Amino acid sequence: MSDTASDDLFANTPTSSGDYNASAIEVLEGLEPVRRRPGMYIGGTDDRALHHLAAEVLDNAMDEAVAGHATRIEMRLEEGNRLSVADNGRGIPVDEHPKFPGKSTLEVILATLHSGGKFSGKAYATSGGLHGVGVSVVNALSSDTRVEVARDKQLYAQEFSRGITQGPLQSLGAAPNRRGTTVSFTPDTEIFGDRKFSPKRLFKLARSKAYLFAGVEIRWKCAPSLASEDVPAEAVFKFPGGLADHLVEQVGTRECVTAQPFTGKQDFAEIAGEAQGRAEWAIAWPLYSDGSTSWYCNTVPTPDGGTHEQGLRTALTRALRAFGDLVGAKKAKDITADDVMTGAEVMLSVFIRDPQFQSQTKDRLTSPEAARLVENAVRDHFDHFLTDNMERGKALLGEVMERMDERLKRKQEREIKRKTATSAKKLRLPGKLTDCSGEGGRETELFIVEGDSAGGSAKQARDRKSQAILPIRGKILNVASATNDKIRANSEIADLALALGCGTRKDCDAQNLRYDRIIIMTDADVDGAHIATLLMTFFFQEMPDLVRKGHLFLAQPPLYRLTAGKESRYARDDIHRAELEATVFKGKKVEVSRFKGLGEMNPQQLRETTMAPETRGLIRITLPQEFEERAGVARLVDELMGRNPEHRFNFIQNRAGEVDRASIDA
Repeated sequence: MSDTASDDLFANTPTSSGDYNASAIEVLEGLEPVRRRPGMYIGGTDDRALHHLAAEVLDNAMDEAVAGHATRIEMRLEEGNRLSVADNGRGIPVDEHPKFPGKSTLEVILATLHSGGKFSGKAYATSGGLHGVGVSVVNALSSDTRVEVARDKQLYAQEFSRGITQGPLQSLGAAPNRRGTTVSFTPDTEIFGDRKFSPKRLFKLARSKAYLFAGVEIRWKCAPSLASEDVPAEAVFKFPGGLADHLVEQVGTRECVTAQPFTGKQDFAEIAGEAQGRAEWAIAWPLYSDGSTSWYCNTVPTPDGGTHEQGLRTALTRALRAFGDLVGAKKAKDITADDVMTGAEVMLSVFIRDPQFQSQTKDRLTSPEAARLVENAVRDHFDHFLTDNMERGKALLGEVMERMDERLKRKQEREIKRKTATSAKKLRLPGKLTDCSGEGGRETELFIVEGDSAGGSAKQARDRKSQAILPIRGKILNVASATNDKIRANSEIADLALALGCGTRKDCDAQNLRYDRIIIMTDADVDGAHIATLLMTFFFQEMPDLVRKGHLFLAQPPLYRLTAGKESRYARDDIHRAELEATVFKGKKVEVSRFKGLGEMNPQQLRETTMAPETRGLIRITLPQEFEERAGVARLVDELMGRNPEHRFNFIQNRAGEVDRASIDA
């Protein structure tokens, strides 16, 4: 913007700010922020978010069990979408809270954000709930909540509605044979609409928790009308073998590479006399199997893995390489973690102090120390597993090396095919394409970037051997609303199709793709999101086979750089920034830089945050399983991107209430 334009802008400001005064500043009290922005706390208002409420309450009960204070938990689903979780632990304290005169500790915990006994580690050495928001969020998003506490042989109760206390703590008299906490709640239809708890999903959740801690018994009950062939009205789960029992059930009758699975548990080494937690694992290598992975931290599922996963992968890979060297298999040095993990049934559960997660929904563990703790705990055990029975070790090594050979063979075939295609079309490749050499040890990637400025930074930041760059000019044609003639005549689309070399529509064949990954890398702002949407629409319509085969990805460039002293961190968005300011930089004076675009990042920053495989994050673009025939997705794409603006208007109007006002203001 020019200086003149800036002066004009600020010159108009006084006449447009008359309504912006102290009265315009809104202060949300109590649990109102949760009801206004449920997505910030439970990731949305869909079925997954609804069941996250159940997980939050069950996690609190599990924390009591893991801490050694509870041996039994009961989950009961009743008609009317009401869920109760009870434990026989210590019971939430009911005495008056010292910082809130006149209020019981129970009321403070249920009706105040960031309150709880898991911040200091004094009440719980390890726990799944750490932010002090779990049960208060459940309370805020429920039409009615009732908490009963049996403590010191007395029974107490208190009721809430949409986060608001409905009356004082009630003393219900003596309860000599009862102890613990019972939380009963009904999710609010104002938040979740007509969504209902899935008995099958809750049943599976209760069962999985019992595997994660061998010392707990979990009882499941549901109303007879909610029972089915898959979900009994009553069941009791207790698994003395923990994850090893779970693995046996998961593998079933399948034949495995090794007769015995690799299972075990290990306490982490103490630091300054203080326990750091423990790890438990169970791994089998079935033959002719796709396998599966299950990751947990403090009994909380982390479906996206994280640093504990990284530690396990490193331990297994290094141990197998060392075993290969021991038995004279020189090629074992080329084994990768994917060679070891592909097709395996893997379960890992860790308990660590003060874990860090990527978000409130805890999908990914980010605690840096977890990688080292898990690697050190598992490595020795796996070394012994391989060497105690040399035939077993050689059998597993042989299977893994077969996968390695197959991987290297496929890679070589792709390299030959790509080089042949490059040679044949060398003079026909788009002029703006900066191709990679295709030589070296990593798979090839094409980054589609927005504009020449971002393209220049990306070219300097890339790995020349494996990463190619194709800049595009702004917002490409919306293929969902364009005619076939207009699509064929568009030069940007023609360049993109030429660079990929796999054909379009019915002629699209992922086997002819010149790169292993196509990565859309746009600015972390609204315009960048729009361009990414247009590109995804292009691939869905014109090259569906690439999406179906998992070749399409979204890069995740940061929006902010936060610096305090010598420490710097990058934040993906405003929520991540607030999380870092409240944790890593809490109490520190933080300097915040906002990246207006990829072109403003220096090559080193772009490489470190967005392009280097070791440090970046990618989102794979896929079709949901229920839309394998593409019809449902096609309707949605046509609704949002098609020629009829009325469809978009209706979509926006119907979902306006779900929009985060703060994100718009930002």
